[in-house]
Amino acid sequence: MPLRSINPATEAVIAEHQELSGDDIEQKLVRAQQGFELWRTVPFSERAEKLRKLASLLKAQSRELGELITQEMGKPVAQGQAEVEKCAWACEYYAENAEKFLAPQTVATDASNSYVRFDPIGVVLAVMPWNFPFWQVFRFIAPASMAGNVGILKHASNVQLCAQRIEALFSAAGYPVGVFQNLTIGASRVEALIRDPRIKAVTLTGSEAAGAAVASVAGQEIKKTVLELGGSDPFIIFEDADLTTACEVATMARLQSNGQSCIAAKRFLVQDSVATKFTEMFKQKFESLIVGDPMDPTTIVGPVATAQGFKDLTDQVERALASGATLITGGRRVSNTGYFYQPTILSNVTKQVSIYSEEVFGPVASVITFTTEAEAIAIANDTNFGLSASVWTSDMDRAHRVIPQIDSGAVFVNGMVKSDPRLPFGGEKRSGYGRELSEFGIREFVNTKSVWIK
Repeated sequence: MPLRSINPATEAVIAEHQELSGDDIEQKLVRAQQGFELWRTVPFSERAEKLRKLASLLKAQSRELGELITQEMGKPVAQGQAEVEKCAWACEYYAENAEKFLAPQTVATDASNSYVRFDPIGVVLAVMPWNFPFWQVFRFIAPASMAGNVGILKHASNVQLCAQRIEALFSAAGYPVGVFQNLTIGASRVEALIRDPRIKAVTLTGSEAAGAAVASVAGQEIKKTVLELGGSDPFIIFEDADLTTACEVATMARLQSNGQSCIAAKRFLVQDSVATKFTEMFKQKFESLIVGDPMDPTTIVGPVATAQGFKDLTDQVERALASGATLITGGRRVSNTGYFYQPTILSNVTKQVSIYSEEVFGPVASVITFTTEAEAIAIANDTNFGLSASVWTSDMDRAHRVIPQIDSGAVFVNGMVKSDPRLPFGGEKRSGYGRELSEFGIREFVNTKSVWIK
């Protein structure tokens, strides 16, 4: 059965894609290995020149590429364009900084000369999701390619047009054959790829189940993995927070990419003294949002990306209500065509409510109240995930007390969690391991080599 690109706003099939044959995959692996043997010898200055060219192409085509993202997975077109422009930023960042990040480091020992160098490892397989179909790819390949590695992409089945365009952009930027290739294949073909000796490492962004499957196979093959998995990020609002600003940011933090982001705020922990006021403000914001055609620049919330995702979201809300949650607003399908779901707020989300311990991928927010600082920290950490967190308070002493006690890969104070090329990105617990971005990310897929000379 071919892979399908389906417009989630109309449910129309945009394109069908035939999977590659075994021979096609073998040819791409041969090109990747040959491409690596060449690319690893290319100096940083030339790699940076190619990456800057790629950035310029992304910026020049950002509107068109943003529309493509919207057509395949449904996020509002302004967000799609911003995603493409962020990819250009990441390219420029690594073009400027990669050589510095990977410069040999002298170490004083009993040798005449000893140092640590960072060498590329080879072909890296990227298994990527649909929710940020350009950004997820570029935050991997920009640093990996600047380190001298080459990439093979297995993208989500429903964003194959995006995958094909990314491959075309690398070609247009003048990269050698084999430095970046897209494989049009389904998930069942991934295991054989990981086991191929030419694949040296794997990076995956996706579900817990997908991460566990990939890590299991890679572990058997003794291959490095970086996993960025799910999140159930807390958005903690203390009574001394600026509620107006917190509510504005909370709305966007929950509904970015139509609520389908690993680092979207999902659990809103509100101190009980301000919970009623905040929840009413939150309700008014959700009900004021324009839900509709994601190609319309005035739209704030578009459709859920897939039919299965819509079904799963509907089921989660229904189970939450059946197990004791209270519906504040939303909770219904918006139209008969397209996977549109009302921006929804649930309160009275206690530990007995099913959604308390689940990741929610869609425009649904859970409000949980707390009384004390210690209780807020306990609730924030009462999850299998540990991707990121947001803390809202005017008391910086409190903020600095709370930060080290939250189990997550990032804590943002009085701001929305976001990925930034300058900061490491990743989580702990079942949110995965390893880091992307910054100088920490570029060193994930290198051989850290000790050199001792007498």
